[in-house]
Amino acid sequence: MRTRTKLLLGVAAALAVAIPAIAQDQPESLLPPGFGEPAPAPSPTTVSPGNTTAPTGGSETAVEMVPMDQALADLLPDNVPPPVELPASARRDPSLAGPLPSSQTGFERDAWGRASGKFLSILLRRTHAPLPSRWAHITVRNALLTQIPAPTDVNAADWAAERAWLLLRMGEADGARMLVSAVDVDDFTPKMYQVAVQSALANADPSGLCPLQDGLGTVERLSLPLIRAICASLSGASAEAAADIEDARRHGRIGGIDLALADKVVGAGADTSRAATIEWAQANSLTAWRFGLATSTGMLPPQDLIDTASPQVRAWQARAPVLGPESRLASARIATGLGVFSSQALMDLYSVIYDGTDPSDLGQTDAWQLRVAMVGKDQETRLAAMRKLWSAAKPGLDTEAARAVLARAASRVAPSKDLEADAPNLIASMLAAGYDVQAARWASVVDDMGDANADKCWAMLALGAPSARGLDISSGRIGSFIGRDNSPGKQRSALLVAGLAGLGRIDGRTAGRLSDRYGLGLSRRTSWSNLIDAASIRRQAATVAVLAGIGMQTNSFEGVPGMHMFHAVTALRRNGQEFAARMIAAEALSRT
Repeated sequence: MRTRTKLLLGVAAALAVAIPAIAQDQPESLLPPGFGEPAPAPSPTTVSPGNTTAPTGGSETAVEMVPMDQALADLLPDNVPPPVELPASARRDPSLAGPLPSSQTGFERDAWGRASGKFLSILLRRTHAPLPSRWAHITVRNALLTQIPAPTDVNAADWAAERAWLLLRMGEADGARMLVSAVDVDDFTPKMYQVAVQSALANADPSGLCPLQDGLGTVERLSLPLIRAICASLSGASAEAAADIEDARRHGRIGGIDLALADKVVGAGADTSRAATIEWAQANSLTAWRFGLATSTGMLPPQDLIDTASPQVRAWQARAPVLGPESRLASARIATGLGVFSSQALMDLYSVIYDGTDPSDLGQTDAWQLRVAMVGKDQETRLAAMRKLWSAAKPGLDTEAARAVLARAASRVAPSKDLEADAPNLIASMLAAGYDVQAARWASVVDDMGDANADKCWAMLALGAPSARGLDISSGRIGSFIGRDNSPGKQRSALLVAGLAGLGRIDGRTAGRLSDRYGLGLSRRTSWSNLIDAASIRRQAATVAVLAGIGMQTNSFEGVPGMHMFHAVTALRRNGQEFAARMIAAEALSRT
Protein backbone atom coordinates (compact mmCIF):
# COMPACT_ATOMS: atom_id res chain seq x y z
CA MET A 1 0.00 0.00 0.00
CA ARG A 2 2.82 2.41 0.88
CA THR A 3 4.49 1.80 -2.48
CA ARG A 4 1.19 2.39 -4.33
CA THR A 5 0.59 5.64 -2.42
CA LYS A 6 4.05 6.92 -3.27
CA LEU A 7 3.49 6.04 -6.92
CA LEU A 8 0.17 7.89 -7.03
CA LEU A 9 1.66 10.91 -5.29
CA GLY A 10 4.44 10.92 -7.84
CA VAL A 11 1.92 10.82 -10.72
CA ALA A 12 -0.05 13.66 -9.14
CA ALA A 13 3.11 15.75 -8.77
CA ALA A 14 4.05 15.11 -12.38
CA LEU A 15 0.60 16.15 -13.56
CA ALA A 16 0.80 19.30 -11.47
CA VAL A 17 3.97 20.24 -13.34
CA ALA A 18 2.71 19.19 -16.76
CA ILE A 19 -0.74 20.78 -16.75
CA PRO A 20 0.44 24.43 -16.83
CA ALA A 21 2.80 23.66 -19.68
CA ILE A 22 0.02 21.97 -21.67
CA ALA A 23 -2.35 24.85 -20.98
CA GLN A 24 0.09 27.29 -22.56
CA ASP A 25 -0.25 25.44 -25.90
CA GLN A 26 -4.06 25.56 -25.94
CA PRO A 27 -5.73 28.02 -28.34
CA GLU A 28 -7.25 31.12 -26.84
CA SER A 29 -10.88 30.63 -25.91
CA LEU A 30 -13.41 32.01 -28.37
CA LEU A 31 -16.07 32.40 -25.65
CA PRO A 32 -16.91 35.82 -24.11
CA PRO A 33 -15.09 36.61 -20.84
CA GLY A 34 -16.63 34.81 -17.89
CA PHE A 35 -18.78 32.53 -20.12
CA GLY A 36 -18.36 28.89 -19.23
CA GLU A 37 -15.69 29.53 -16.61
CA PRO A 38 -16.13 27.49 -13.41
CA ALA A 39 -17.23 29.35 -10.32
CA PRO A 40 -14.46 29.87 -7.74
CA ALA A 41 -14.40 27.05 -5.20
CA PRO A 42 -15.56 28.05 -1.69
CA SER A 43 -12.94 28.00 1.01
CA PRO A 44 -13.26 24.90 3.18
CA THR A 45 -14.34 25.60 6.71
CA THR A 46 -14.31 22.17 8.22
CA VAL A 47 -11.25 21.23 10.20
CA SER A 48 -10.55 17.63 10.89
CA PRO A 49 -9.31 17.29 14.44
CA GLY A 50 -5.90 15.82 14.77
CA ASN A 51 -5.15 16.13 11.02
CA THR A 52 -4.53 19.85 10.51
CA THR A 53 -1.38 21.64 9.61
CA ALA A 54 -0.75 25.34 9.34
CA PRO A 55 -0.48 26.25 5.66
CA THR A 56 2.69 27.93 4.57
CA GLY A 57 2.61 31.44 3.26
CA GLY A 58 0.51 32.81 6.14
CA SER A 59 -2.91 31.51 4.99
CA GLU A 60 -5.45 31.06 7.74
CA THR A 61 -7.41 28.35 5.86
CA ALA A 62 -7.36 24.87 7.32
CA VAL A 63 -7.20 21.88 4.93
CA GLU A 64 -8.73 18.48 5.58
CA MET A 65 -6.26 15.71 4.84
CA VAL A 66 -7.78 12.53 3.40
CA PRO A 67 -5.82 9.31 2.78
CA MET A 68 -4.94 8.91 -0.91
CA ASP A 69 -6.67 5.53 -1.32
CA GLN A 70 -9.85 6.93 0.15
CA ALA A 71 -9.68 9.99 -2.09
CA LEU A 72 -9.42 7.84 -5.21
CA ALA A 73 -12.24 5.62 -4.04
CA ASP A 74 -14.49 8.65 -3.47
CA LEU A 75 -13.99 9.72 -7.10
CA LEU A 76 -15.32 6.43 -8.48
CA PRO A 77 -19.02 5.65 -8.74
CA ASP A 78 -20.40 2.70 -6.84
CA ASN A 79 -20.51 -0.79 -8.39
CA VAL A 80 -18.14 -0.09 -11.28
CA PRO A 81 -17.78 -3.30 -13.29
CA PRO A 82 -14.26 -4.48 -13.96
CA PRO A 83 -12.87 -3.73 -17.43
CA VAL A 84 -13.72 -6.31 -20.07
CA GLU A 85 -10.72 -8.35 -21.07
CA LEU A 86 -11.31 -10.36 -24.22
CA PRO A 87 -9.67 -13.77 -24.09
CA ALA A 88 -7.09 -14.66 -26.67
CA SER A 89 -9.55 -17.13 -28.14
CA ALA A 90 -11.83 -14.22 -29.12
CA ARG A 91 -9.25 -12.82 -31.52
CA ARG A 92 -9.67 -13.94 -35.08
CA ASP A 93 -6.94 -15.25 -37.30
CA PRO A 94 -6.79 -12.99 -40.40
CA SER A 95 -5.26 -15.81 -42.39
CA LEU A 96 -8.60 -17.64 -42.15
CA ALA A 97 -10.80 -14.72 -43.23
CA GLY A 98 -13.69 -15.99 -45.32
CA PRO A 99 -17.42 -16.32 -44.60
CA LEU A 100 -18.13 -19.49 -46.62
CA PRO A 101 -17.07 -22.98 -45.51
CA SER A 102 -15.59 -25.38 -48.02
CA SER A 103 -18.66 -27.60 -47.76
CA GLN A 104 -20.76 -24.91 -49.45
CA THR A 105 -18.44 -23.99 -52.29
CA GLY A 106 -16.56 -27.18 -53.12
CA PHE A 107 -13.17 -25.46 -52.70
CA GLU A 108 -11.10 -27.46 -50.23
CA ARG A 109 -8.97 -25.86 -47.51
CA ASP A 110 -5.84 -26.33 -49.62
CA ALA A 111 -7.41 -24.83 -52.75
CA TRP A 112 -4.67 -22.19 -53.07
CA GLY A 113 -2.09 -24.91 -52.66
CA ARG A 114 1.49 -23.73 -52.32
CA ALA A 115 1.06 -20.95 -54.85
CA SER A 116 2.88 -17.73 -54.08
CA GLY A 117 0.62 -15.24 -52.36
CA LYS A 118 2.50 -12.37 -53.99
CA PHE A 119 1.88 -13.86 -57.41
CA LEU A 120 -1.78 -14.53 -56.64
CA SER A 121 -2.18 -10.95 -55.38
CA ILE A 122 -0.93 -9.68 -58.73
CA LEU A 123 -3.42 -11.96 -60.50
CA LEU A 124 -6.30 -10.61 -58.41
CA ARG A 125 -5.21 -7.01 -58.96
CA ARG A 126 -5.03 -7.49 -62.72
CA THR A 127 -8.38 -9.21 -63.08
CA HIS A 128 -10.74 -6.91 -64.92
CA ALA A 129 -14.45 -7.04 -64.21
CA PRO A 130 -17.15 -7.63 -65.21
CA LEU A 131 -16.56 -11.08 -66.64
CA PRO A 132 -18.47 -12.13 -69.76
CA SER A 133 -19.81 -15.22 -67.99
CA ARG A 134 -22.36 -15.17 -65.18
CA TRP A 135 -21.21 -18.60 -64.00
CA ALA A 136 -17.52 -17.66 -64.16
CA HIS A 137 -18.37 -14.69 -61.93
CA ILE A 138 -20.10 -16.98 -59.43
CA THR A 139 -17.16 -19.41 -59.44
CA VAL A 140 -14.55 -16.71 -58.83
CA ARG A 141 -16.70 -15.15 -56.10
CA ASN A 142 -17.05 -18.49 -54.32
CA ALA A 143 -13.29 -19.04 -54.43
CA LEU A 144 -12.63 -15.59 -52.95
CA LEU A 145 -15.17 -16.00 -50.15
CA THR A 146 -14.23 -19.52 -49.08
CA GLN A 147 -12.40 -19.85 -45.77
CA ILE A 148 -9.07 -21.08 -47.09
CA PRO A 149 -5.78 -20.45 -45.25
CA ALA A 150 -3.89 -17.53 -46.74
CA PRO A 151 -0.65 -18.20 -48.61
CA THR A 152 2.37 -18.02 -46.32
CA ASP A 153 4.42 -15.43 -48.22
CA VAL A 154 1.93 -12.55 -47.96
CA ASN A 155 0.48 -10.54 -45.08
CA ALA A 156 -2.83 -12.15 -44.15
CA ALA A 157 -4.69 -8.84 -43.88
CA ASP A 158 -3.28 -7.68 -47.23
CA TRP A 159 -4.43 -10.96 -48.76
CA ALA A 160 -7.96 -10.44 -47.45
CA ALA A 161 -7.84 -6.87 -48.78
CA GLU A 162 -6.87 -8.04 -52.27
CA ARG A 163 -9.77 -10.49 -52.32
CA ALA A 164 -12.22 -7.87 -51.05
CA TRP A 165 -11.00 -5.32 -53.59
CA LEU A 166 -11.62 -7.72 -56.49
CA LEU A 167 -15.07 -8.50 -55.09
CA LEU A 168 -15.87 -4.78 -55.05
CA ARG A 169 -14.75 -4.45 -58.66
CA MET A 170 -17.04 -7.35 -59.49
CA GLY A 171 -20.00 -5.58 -57.86
CA GLU A 172 -20.02 -7.85 -54.80
CA ALA A 173 -20.45 -5.22 -52.07
CA ASP A 174 -21.84 -7.67 -49.52
CA GLY A 175 -19.08 -10.19 -50.10
CA ALA A 176 -16.41 -7.51 -49.71
CA ARG A 177 -18.01 -6.31 -46.47
CA MET A 178 -17.99 -9.83 -45.03
CA LEU A 179 -14.31 -10.25 -45.85
CA VAL A 180 -13.33 -6.90 -44.37
CA SER A 181 -15.34 -7.49 -41.21
CA ALA A 182 -13.68 -10.89 -40.77
CA VAL A 183 -10.37 -9.15 -39.95
CA ASP A 184 -9.90 -7.42 -36.59
CA VAL A 185 -9.14 -3.70 -36.94
CA ASP A 186 -6.01 -4.25 -34.84
CA ASP A 187 -4.66 -6.36 -37.71
CA PHE A 188 -5.47 -3.82 -40.45
CA THR A 189 -2.73 -2.74 -42.84
CA PRO A 190 -2.75 0.44 -44.96
CA LYS A 191 -4.09 -1.60 -47.87
CA MET A 192 -6.90 -3.01 -45.75
CA TYR A 193 -7.80 0.47 -44.50
CA GLN A 194 -8.16 1.66 -48.09
CA VAL A 195 -10.30 -1.30 -49.11
CA ALA A 196 -12.40 -1.00 -45.95
CA VAL A 197 -13.25 2.60 -46.87
CA GLN A 198 -14.29 1.52 -50.34
CA SER A 199 -16.34 -1.33 -48.89
CA ALA A 200 -18.21 0.99 -46.51
CA LEU A 201 -19.02 3.34 -49.40
CA ALA A 202 -20.11 0.50 -51.70
CA ASN A 203 -22.46 -0.70 -48.97
CA ALA A 204 -23.78 2.87 -48.45
CA ASP A 205 -22.76 2.58 -44.79
CA PRO A 206 -20.98 5.73 -43.54
CA SER A 207 -20.98 4.31 -40.00
CA GLY A 208 -18.60 1.65 -41.27
CA LEU A 209 -15.99 4.39 -41.70
CA CYS A 210 -15.95 5.31 -38.01
CA PRO A 211 -13.88 2.40 -36.61
CA LEU A 212 -11.26 3.20 -39.25
CA GLN A 213 -10.51 6.82 -38.34
CA ASP A 214 -7.33 6.15 -36.37
CA GLY A 215 -5.70 4.39 -39.30
CA LEU A 216 -6.70 6.72 -42.13
CA GLY A 217 -4.12 9.44 -41.47
CA THR A 218 -1.68 8.12 -44.05
CA VAL A 219 -4.04 6.53 -46.59
CA GLU A 220 -7.04 8.89 -46.73
CA ARG A 221 -5.69 12.26 -45.65
CA LEU A 222 -7.96 14.28 -47.93
CA SER A 223 -11.24 12.70 -46.87
CA LEU A 224 -10.34 12.12 -43.21
CA PRO A 225 -11.69 15.50 -41.97
CA LEU A 226 -15.02 14.79 -43.64
CA ILE A 227 -15.08 11.26 -42.25
CA ARG A 228 -14.47 12.65 -38.76
CA ALA A 229 -17.36 15.09 -39.20
CA ILE A 230 -19.68 12.30 -40.34
CA CYS A 231 -18.74 10.04 -37.44
CA ALA A 232 -19.06 12.88 -34.90
CA SER A 233 -22.57 13.50 -36.18
CA LEU A 234 -23.51 9.82 -36.03
CA SER A 235 -22.25 9.65 -32.42
CA GLY A 236 -24.36 12.64 -31.36
CA ALA A 237 -21.58 15.26 -31.24
CA SER A 238 -23.44 17.63 -33.53
CA ALA A 239 -21.45 20.76 -32.59
CA GLU A 240 -18.15 19.02 -33.24
CA ALA A 241 -19.45 17.69 -36.57
CA ALA A 242 -20.58 21.14 -37.68
CA ALA A 243 -17.23 22.64 -36.72
CA ASP A 244 -15.36 19.93 -38.65
CA ILE A 245 -17.47 20.53 -41.76
CA GLU A 246 -16.93 24.29 -41.63
CA ASP A 247 -13.22 23.81 -41.11
CA ALA A 248 -13.09 21.46 -44.09
CA ARG A 249 -15.03 24.03 -46.13
CA ARG A 250 -12.46 26.72 -45.33
CA HIS A 251 -9.24 24.74 -45.40
CA GLY A 252 -9.96 21.36 -46.96
CA ARG A 253 -9.06 20.27 -50.47
CA ILE A 254 -12.37 18.49 -51.09
CA GLY A 255 -15.22 20.73 -52.15
CA GLY A 256 -18.17 20.93 -54.47
CA ILE A 257 -20.68 18.13 -54.44
CA ASP A 258 -18.35 15.80 -52.49
CA LEU A 259 -18.28 18.21 -49.55
CA ALA A 260 -22.02 18.88 -49.88
CA LEU A 261 -22.80 15.16 -49.70
CA ALA A 262 -20.70 14.82 -46.53
CA ASP A 263 -22.58 17.83 -45.10
CA LYS A 264 -25.88 16.11 -45.95
CA VAL A 265 -24.85 12.97 -44.06
CA VAL A 266 -23.82 15.13 -41.11
CA GLY A 267 -27.23 16.80 -41.25
CA ALA A 268 -28.88 13.40 -40.98
CA GLY A 269 -27.42 13.00 -37.48
CA ALA A 270 -29.27 13.90 -34.30
CA ASP A 271 -29.68 17.56 -33.25
CA THR A 272 -27.58 18.96 -36.09
CA SER A 273 -30.12 21.45 -37.51
CA ARG A 274 -28.21 21.37 -40.80
CA ALA A 275 -29.46 21.07 -44.34
CA ALA A 276 -27.41 20.70 -47.49
CA THR A 277 -28.47 21.36 -51.06
CA ILE A 278 -27.01 18.89 -53.55
CA GLU A 279 -26.28 20.32 -56.98
CA TRP A 280 -25.78 17.24 -59.12
CA ALA A 281 -24.98 19.42 -62.13
CA GLN A 282 -21.47 19.71 -60.66
CA ALA A 283 -20.94 15.94 -61.00
CA ASN A 284 -19.93 14.27 -64.24
CA SER A 285 -19.61 10.75 -62.83
CA LEU A 286 -20.88 8.60 -59.99
CA THR A 287 -17.86 7.81 -57.82
CA ALA A 288 -17.84 5.47 -54.84
CA TRP A 289 -17.88 8.49 -52.48
CA ARG A 290 -20.87 10.06 -54.21
CA PHE A 291 -22.74 6.79 -54.49
CA GLY A 292 -22.15 5.76 -50.88
CA LEU A 293 -23.04 9.08 -49.22
CA ALA A 294 -26.01 9.84 -51.45
CA THR A 295 -27.49 6.37 -51.12
CA SER A 296 -27.02 6.29 -47.34
CA THR A 297 -29.42 9.23 -47.04
CA GLY A 298 -31.98 7.68 -49.38
CA MET A 299 -31.08 9.98 -52.25
CA LEU A 300 -31.23 8.66 -55.81
CA PRO A 301 -28.63 10.28 -58.09
CA PRO A 302 -29.85 11.67 -61.43
CA GLN A 303 -30.76 9.06 -63.99
CA ASP A 304 -28.09 10.16 -66.44
CA LEU A 305 -25.37 9.46 -63.86
CA ILE A 306 -26.94 6.10 -63.03
CA ASP A 307 -27.17 5.13 -66.68
CA THR A 308 -23.50 5.91 -67.29
CA ALA A 309 -22.27 4.24 -64.10
CA SER A 310 -20.35 0.98 -64.39
CA PRO A 311 -22.26 -2.30 -64.03
CA GLN A 312 -20.45 -2.87 -60.72
CA VAL A 313 -21.82 0.37 -59.24
CA ARG A 314 -25.27 -0.61 -60.48
CA ALA A 315 -24.87 -3.89 -58.62
CA TRP A 316 -24.01 -1.93 -55.45
CA GLN A 317 -27.19 0.08 -55.89
CA ALA A 318 -29.28 -3.05 -56.44
CA ARG A 319 -28.70 -4.22 -52.87
CA ALA A 320 -29.06 -0.82 -51.13
CA PRO A 321 -31.92 -1.41 -48.66
CA VAL A 322 -32.57 2.30 -48.07
CA LEU A 323 -33.78 2.71 -51.68
CA GLY A 324 -37.24 1.63 -52.75
CA PRO A 325 -37.71 -1.59 -54.74
CA GLU A 326 -38.86 0.20 -57.90
CA SER A 327 -35.78 2.43 -57.95
CA ARG A 328 -33.53 -0.62 -57.56
CA LEU A 329 -35.19 -2.84 -60.17
CA ALA A 330 -33.18 -1.84 -63.25
CA SER A 331 -29.93 -2.18 -61.31
CA ALA A 332 -31.09 -5.50 -59.86
CA ARG A 333 -31.52 -6.88 -63.37
CA ILE A 334 -27.95 -5.83 -64.15
CA ALA A 335 -26.77 -7.46 -60.92
CA THR A 336 -28.57 -10.68 -61.89
CA GLY A 337 -27.01 -10.66 -65.34
CA LEU A 338 -23.57 -10.26 -63.78
CA GLY A 339 -24.10 -13.07 -61.28
CA VAL A 340 -24.21 -10.87 -58.16
CA PHE A 341 -27.93 -11.60 -57.68
CA SER A 342 -29.40 -15.06 -57.88
CA SER A 343 -32.56 -15.76 -59.85
CA GLN A 344 -34.43 -16.07 -56.55
CA ALA A 345 -33.16 -12.69 -55.33
CA LEU A 346 -34.54 -10.96 -58.43
CA MET A 347 -37.82 -12.83 -58.10
CA ASP A 348 -38.08 -11.72 -54.46
CA LEU A 349 -37.65 -8.09 -55.54
CA TYR A 350 -40.40 -8.49 -58.12
CA SER A 351 -42.62 -9.98 -55.42
CA VAL A 352 -42.12 -6.91 -53.22
CA ILE A 353 -42.98 -4.65 -56.15
CA TYR A 354 -46.06 -6.72 -56.93
CA ASP A 355 -47.30 -6.51 -53.34
CA GLY A 356 -46.75 -2.74 -53.24
CA THR A 357 -48.50 -1.96 -56.52
CA ASP A 358 -52.13 -0.98 -56.65
CA PRO A 359 -54.13 -3.76 -58.36
CA SER A 360 -55.53 -1.29 -60.88
CA ASP A 361 -51.98 -0.38 -61.94
CA LEU A 362 -50.56 -3.89 -62.30
CA GLY A 363 -51.78 -4.34 -65.86
CA GLN A 364 -48.96 -5.45 -68.07
CA THR A 365 -46.11 -4.70 -65.65
CA ASP A 366 -43.19 -7.11 -65.50
CA ALA A 367 -44.18 -8.07 -61.96
CA TRP A 368 -47.59 -9.12 -63.25
CA GLN A 369 -46.13 -11.01 -66.21
CA LEU A 370 -43.75 -12.86 -63.92
CA ARG A 371 -46.64 -13.90 -61.69
CA VAL A 372 -48.59 -15.12 -64.71
CA ALA A 373 -45.52 -17.03 -65.93
CA MET A 374 -45.41 -18.83 -62.59
CA VAL A 375 -49.09 -19.45 -61.80
CA GLY A 376 -50.99 -18.91 -65.05
CA LYS A 377 -54.08 -21.04 -65.51
CA ASP A 378 -52.52 -23.22 -68.23
CA GLN A 379 -49.22 -23.79 -69.98
CA GLU A 380 -50.02 -21.58 -72.96
CA THR A 381 -50.90 -18.67 -70.67
CA ARG A 382 -47.64 -19.11 -68.80
CA LEU A 383 -45.63 -19.35 -72.01
CA ALA A 384 -47.23 -16.19 -73.39
CA ALA A 385 -46.08 -14.28 -70.30
CA MET A 386 -42.57 -15.72 -70.63
CA ARG A 387 -42.39 -14.69 -74.28
CA LYS A 388 -43.26 -11.11 -73.36
CA LEU A 389 -40.50 -10.98 -70.75
CA TRP A 390 -37.90 -12.55 -73.05
CA SER A 391 -38.72 -10.25 -75.96
CA ALA A 392 -38.75 -7.10 -73.79
CA ALA A 393 -35.23 -7.71 -72.45
CA LYS A 394 -32.36 -5.70 -73.88
CA PRO A 395 -29.42 -7.66 -75.35
CA GLY A 396 -26.67 -8.52 -72.90
CA LEU A 397 -27.04 -8.54 -69.14
CA ASP A 398 -30.74 -7.73 -69.26
CA THR A 399 -31.45 -10.78 -71.41
CA GLU A 400 -29.53 -13.00 -69.02
CA ALA A 401 -31.50 -11.55 -66.10
CA ALA A 402 -34.80 -12.29 -67.86
CA ARG A 403 -33.69 -15.85 -68.43
CA ALA A 404 -32.55 -16.34 -64.86
CA VAL A 405 -35.73 -14.97 -63.26
CA LEU A 406 -37.84 -17.25 -65.49
CA ALA A 407 -35.82 -20.37 -64.70
CA ARG A 408 -38.32 -21.89 -62.31
CA ALA A 409 -41.26 -21.14 -64.61
CA ALA A 410 -39.34 -22.71 -67.53
CA SER A 411 -38.66 -25.85 -65.53
CA ARG A 412 -42.42 -26.45 -65.25
CA VAL A 413 -42.94 -26.59 -69.03
CA ALA A 414 -43.25 -30.13 -70.35
CA PRO A 415 -40.82 -30.89 -73.22
CA SER A 416 -42.52 -31.05 -76.61
CA LYS A 417 -41.36 -30.77 -80.21
CA ASP A 418 -44.31 -28.41 -80.77
CA LEU A 419 -42.51 -25.84 -78.60
CA GLU A 420 -39.28 -25.83 -80.58
CA ALA A 421 -39.46 -22.05 -81.12
CA ASP A 422 -39.51 -21.54 -77.35
CA ALA A 423 -37.15 -24.39 -76.49
CA PRO A 424 -33.85 -22.43 -76.82
CA ASN A 425 -35.05 -19.76 -74.39
CA LEU A 426 -36.55 -22.35 -72.05
CA ILE A 427 -33.31 -24.35 -71.89
CA ALA A 428 -31.16 -21.22 -71.59
CA SER A 429 -33.37 -19.99 -68.74
CA MET A 430 -33.06 -23.23 -66.82
CA LEU A 431 -29.30 -23.38 -67.24
CA ALA A 432 -28.94 -19.70 -66.23
CA ALA A 433 -30.15 -20.72 -62.77
CA GLY A 434 -28.44 -24.11 -62.72
CA TYR A 435 -31.52 -26.30 -63.34
CA ASP A 436 -29.47 -28.78 -65.34
CA VAL A 437 -31.52 -31.88 -64.55
CA GLN A 438 -34.77 -30.20 -65.64
CA ALA A 439 -33.13 -28.88 -68.80
CA ALA A 440 -31.82 -32.35 -69.68
CA ARG A 441 -35.40 -33.60 -70.16
CA TRP A 442 -35.48 -31.77 -73.48
CA ALA A 443 -32.86 -34.12 -74.93
CA SER A 444 -35.66 -36.51 -75.86
CA VAL A 445 -37.26 -34.07 -78.33
CA VAL A 446 -34.24 -32.25 -79.76
CA ASP A 447 -33.87 -34.58 -82.75
CA ASP A 448 -37.48 -33.87 -83.81
CA MET A 449 -36.85 -30.12 -84.17
CA GLY A 450 -35.78 -28.16 -87.22
CA ASP A 451 -32.08 -27.70 -87.81
CA ALA A 452 -31.73 -24.15 -86.41
CA ASN A 453 -33.58 -24.75 -83.15
CA ALA A 454 -32.18 -28.27 -82.83
CA ASP A 455 -28.61 -26.97 -83.09
CA LYS A 456 -29.19 -24.34 -80.40
CA CYS A 457 -30.82 -26.76 -77.97
CA TRP A 458 -28.48 -29.66 -78.69
CA ALA A 459 -25.34 -27.55 -78.15
CA MET A 460 -26.51 -26.23 -74.77
CA LEU A 461 -27.58 -29.67 -73.56
CA ALA A 462 -24.45 -31.41 -74.87
CA LEU A 463 -22.46 -29.11 -72.60
CA GLY A 464 -24.79 -28.36 -69.68
CA ALA A 465 -26.65 -31.61 -69.04
CA PRO A 466 -25.38 -33.76 -66.14
CA SER A 467 -24.44 -36.43 -68.65
CA ALA A 468 -24.44 -36.91 -72.42
CA ARG A 469 -26.87 -39.81 -72.17
CA GLY A 470 -29.55 -39.58 -74.85
CA LEU A 471 -27.59 -37.08 -76.94
CA ASP A 472 -25.73 -37.73 -80.17
CA ILE A 473 -22.21 -36.36 -79.68
CA SER A 474 -20.60 -38.08 -82.60
CA SER A 475 -18.15 -36.43 -84.96
CA GLY A 476 -20.85 -36.39 -87.60
CA ARG A 477 -23.32 -34.51 -85.40
CA ILE A 478 -20.66 -32.00 -84.40
CA GLY A 479 -19.65 -31.59 -88.03
CA SER A 480 -23.24 -30.84 -88.99
CA PHE A 481 -23.39 -28.15 -86.33
CA ILE A 482 -20.13 -26.61 -87.55
CA GLY A 483 -21.31 -26.70 -91.16
CA ARG A 484 -24.42 -24.66 -90.29
CA ASP A 485 -22.58 -22.26 -87.96
CA ASN A 486 -22.50 -18.77 -89.47
CA SER A 487 -20.91 -16.98 -86.49
CA PRO A 488 -17.78 -14.92 -87.29
CA GLY A 489 -14.75 -17.16 -87.44
CA LYS A 490 -16.88 -20.18 -86.41
CA GLN A 491 -16.73 -18.84 -82.84
CA ARG A 492 -19.71 -20.88 -81.64
CA SER A 493 -18.16 -24.04 -83.05
CA ALA A 494 -14.83 -23.32 -81.36
CA LEU A 495 -16.56 -22.83 -78.00
CA LEU A 496 -18.63 -26.00 -78.50
CA VAL A 497 -15.70 -28.27 -79.37
CA ALA A 498 -13.56 -26.72 -76.64
CA GLY A 499 -16.29 -27.30 -74.05
CA LEU A 500 -16.96 -30.87 -75.13
CA ALA A 501 -13.24 -31.70 -75.04
CA GLY A 502 -12.74 -29.96 -71.68
CA LEU A 503 -15.64 -31.89 -70.17
CA GLY A 504 -14.30 -35.18 -71.54
CA ARG A 505 -17.36 -35.77 -73.71
CA ILE A 506 -15.17 -36.13 -76.78
CA ASP A 507 -11.59 -37.33 -76.70
CA GLY A 508 -8.57 -35.20 -77.45
CA ARG A 509 -7.93 -36.88 -80.79
CA THR A 510 -11.43 -36.04 -82.05
CA ALA A 511 -11.14 -32.47 -80.81
CA GLY A 512 -7.76 -32.10 -82.52
CA ARG A 513 -9.08 -33.35 -85.86
CA LEU A 514 -12.06 -30.98 -85.71
CA SER A 515 -9.85 -28.08 -84.69
CA ASP A 516 -7.42 -28.68 -87.54
CA ARG A 517 -10.13 -29.27 -90.11
CA TYR A 518 -12.13 -26.14 -89.32
CA GLY A 519 -9.34 -23.89 -88.05
CA LEU A 520 -10.67 -23.59 -84.49
CA GLY A 521 -7.24 -22.93 -82.96
CA LEU A 522 -7.65 -25.22 -79.95
CA SER A 523 -4.10 -26.55 -80.06
CA ARG A 524 -2.40 -23.18 -79.44
CA ARG A 525 -0.56 -22.64 -76.18
CA THR A 526 0.25 -19.44 -74.30
CA SER A 527 1.79 -18.47 -70.96
CA TRP A 528 -1.75 -18.31 -69.55
CA SER A 529 -2.56 -21.86 -70.66
CA ASN A 530 0.68 -23.09 -69.10
CA LEU A 531 -0.22 -21.39 -65.80
CA ILE A 532 -3.73 -22.81 -65.54
CA ASP A 533 -2.58 -26.28 -66.58
CA ALA A 534 0.14 -26.21 -63.91
CA ALA A 535 -2.34 -25.07 -61.24
CA SER A 536 -4.69 -27.82 -62.33
CA ILE A 537 -2.00 -30.50 -62.03
CA ARG A 538 -1.16 -29.25 -58.51
CA ARG A 539 -4.86 -29.37 -57.55
CA GLN A 540 -5.00 -25.65 -56.74
CA ALA A 541 -8.74 -25.28 -57.36
CA ALA A 542 -9.05 -21.67 -56.20
CA THR A 543 -6.04 -20.64 -58.28
CA VAL A 544 -7.66 -22.37 -61.25
CA ALA A 545 -10.89 -20.40 -60.71
CA VAL A 546 -9.05 -17.07 -60.70
CA LEU A 547 -7.02 -18.00 -63.78
CA ALA A 548 -10.22 -19.10 -65.55
CA GLY A 549 -11.63 -15.63 -64.91
CA ILE A 550 -8.43 -14.02 -66.20
CA GLY A 551 -8.75 -16.09 -69.35
CA MET A 552 -12.08 -14.36 -70.03
CA GLN A 553 -10.97 -10.71 -69.90
CA THR A 554 -13.41 -9.53 -72.54
CA ASN A 555 -16.88 -8.03 -72.79
CA SER A 556 -18.60 -11.06 -74.29
CA PHE A 557 -18.07 -14.66 -75.29
CA GLU A 558 -17.46 -13.52 -78.86
CA GLY A 559 -14.02 -12.47 -77.66
CA VAL A 560 -13.15 -15.60 -75.65
CA PRO A 561 -10.78 -17.85 -77.64
CA GLY A 562 -11.86 -21.46 -77.91
CA MET A 563 -8.44 -22.46 -76.61
CA HIS A 564 -9.10 -20.50 -73.40
CA MET A 565 -12.45 -22.20 -72.96
CA PHE A 566 -10.84 -25.62 -73.37
CA HIS A 567 -8.13 -25.08 -70.74
CA ALA A 568 -10.50 -23.35 -68.28
CA VAL A 569 -13.18 -26.04 -68.48
CA THR A 570 -10.61 -28.84 -68.29
CA ALA A 571 -8.93 -27.38 -65.19
CA LEU A 572 -12.20 -26.65 -63.39
CA ARG A 573 -13.54 -30.16 -64.03
CA ARG A 574 -10.34 -31.80 -62.79
CA ASN A 575 -10.43 -29.75 -59.59
CA GLY A 576 -13.89 -30.54 -58.28
CA GLN A 577 -15.78 -27.77 -60.11
CA GLU A 578 -17.46 -29.85 -62.82
CA PHE A 579 -20.86 -28.20 -62.31
CA ALA A 580 -19.36 -24.74 -62.80
CA ALA A 581 -17.43 -25.98 -65.83
CA ARG A 582 -20.61 -27.31 -67.44
CA MET A 583 -22.57 -24.14 -66.72
CA ILE A 584 -19.84 -21.88 -68.13
CA ALA A 585 -19.55 -23.96 -71.30
CA ALA A 586 -23.33 -24.08 -71.84
CA GLU A 587 -23.67 -20.37 -71.11
CA ALA A 588 -21.12 -19.64 -73.83
CA LEU A 589 -23.39 -21.28 -76.39
CA SER A 590 -26.54 -19.63 -75.07
CA ARG A 591 -25.03 -16.13 -75.23
CA THR A 592 -23.39 -16.29 -78.69
